[in-house]
Amino acid sequence: MPTADEPRRVVVEAGGPVLVEGPVEVLLPDGTTVRSDRFMVAVCACRRSKRYPFCDTSHRRKVRSE
Repeated sequence: MPTADEPRRVVVEAGGPVLVEGPVEVLLPDGTTVRSDRFMVAVCACRRSKRYPFCDTSHRRKVRSE
């Protein structure tokens, strides 16, 4: 975990979540705050997650082609 004067690492995964070194608090558009104490937190970037704002790997689901 970074110290107060070290930056927090954020990793943007192509086609996937944004990984943030935890713990983190996420401020949602409606003004509520959610917290995760995990050492690495996957924040959903696709909005498909049923656990939004946290990733549940919904971005991995393939769309059937017809």
